[in-house]
Amino acid sequence: MKISVVVSTYNAERWLENVLIGYSNQTYKDFELIIADDGSRPATKELIDRYAADYPVPVRHLWHEDKGYRRQEILNIAIIEAANEYIIMTDGDCIPRKDFVEIHAKFAEKGKFLSGGYCKLTMKTSEAITKEDILNENCFDVDWLKKQDKLGFSQALKLSAGPVLGAVLDTVTTTTPSFNNCNSSGFREDMIAVNGYDERMKYGGPDREFGERLENFGVKGKQIRHKAVCLHLDHARGYKTPESLAANLAIRKEVKEKKIKWTPYGIVKEPGVTVE
Repeated sequence: MKISVVVSTYNAERWLENVLIGYSNQTYKDFELIIADDGSRPATKELIDRYAADYPVPVRHLWHEDKGYRRQEILNIAIIEAANEYIIMTDGDCIPRKDFVEIHAKFAEKGKFLSGGYCKLTMKTSEAITKEDILNENCFDVDWLKKQDKLGFSQALKLSAGPVLGAVLDTVTTTTPSFNNCNSSGFREDMIAVNGYDERMKYGGPDREFGERLENFGVKGKQIRHKAVCLHLDHARGYKTPESLAANLAIRKEVKEKKIKWTPYGIVKEPGVTVE
């Protein structure tokens, strides 16, 4: 299976470099890497160009002008631009373990989207991780992480569960599989069928809403939270506002109650529809 990995980013070169290192170290090589850039400064392009010049898989940089938080718009462009049938969605602050793409490829299934796990790190631990720690996988070792700073039980469990225990935990977990942009994947044709992300939505659940429309369309979530793991580096969230959270919750409520599958505010804009 050929895969397109879509990594969203905005003005976070240090974290993005760690992510680029992680995807250079994958056991599964049949993928392209698309950086979906929500208007970053030139330093981001310089970083991507430097890595793309000598990278084990094709790298593409999709960028649009910085006009505030427009992440969903650049992700919709990435869906259309993706060259392959299967898309992994993740973020520029999430370092993939070396089997990350391989696990998504292994468990991909028609009529499903995959819901992976992420391990939240503190800022102290995030800043301690080096290129060597990623390449030799120190940073995915529970004991190593605990030496840097505190690590929660559920985070440690995700990292330490092997294939057998991971399969058991994914079966018995009470957590509902959801589409989370840190670590989710699905077929490109399904993403297009629901018209991609709702571009009205700002920070706070637009990926969940995307997954909820996929569910309404008949594409059900499949849990791989203890199998496919990435490290979520800490960062500030200046774009998180009560207004955006409330507006997003209202949209999700309507999607759930009316079983909405298609958004008129997505990849294709219906006549008369504008996104502010």
